[in-house]
Amino acid sequence: MWFITVPRFLFYNSFEALEAKKTDTMKKLISIVMLLAVTAALHAQKSVTQFLGIPVDGTKSEMIRKLKAKGFESTSYKKDLLEGEFNGQEVNVSIGTNNNIVYRIFIFDANSTNEAQIKIRFNNLCRQFENNPKYFSPGDQTIPEDEDISYEMSVNAKTYQAAFLQTNPNDAIGSDDMINRQVWFMIIESYGEYRIAMYYDNEYNRADGSDL
Repeated sequence: MWFITVPRFLFYNSFEALEAKKTDTMKKLISIVMLLAVTAALHAQKSVTQFLGIPVDGTKSEMIRKLKAKGFESTSYKKDLLEGEFNGQEVNVSIGTNNNIVYRIFIFDANSTNEAQIKIRFNNLCRQFENNPKYFSPGDQTIPEDEDISYEMSVNAKTYQAAFLQTNPNDAIGSDDMINRQVWFMIIESYGEYRIAMYYDNEYNRADGSDL
């Protein structure tokens, strides 16, 4: 397991810190959708992001139960951190909540890889999402083959992210439902090891400052 090189609590907390903000990729995606929303209509009943067919909603305990029904199991060191297989990869799964209501499913690779392999994995994921009719894509988000991602990340603090919106047959392009069903992923690096972190976000449930 990859936790040998970095203390588990440090690595896990570093992932949680990625919550801070989203990059221009997501802003660009939402801007494109908004421009297309000429006749967008509001829906009487909102539709939320789904992960493996499970709505990203409800309580944390409910979500853990549903994910375990899909084959995930609690890790030996943290009961609400799950492990299992997703899209052909061994992953860990964390659940983000706001007032105990789920707003995010956070998936990250259990095993690290090198720079060349992570670039291939990132680009393959981009193409999988682009070719999946359940997602809206702003266009090509792949990394150029000659890109030195190690240099760009360490020297220029560049981030590599790709963002998509989940769709359904009832969507009007640019509707609130569509914009609030965000799925995005990024490359993360720690001590020269690379992983993919993926986020299934239900923006309806995200903290909006109303508790302040």
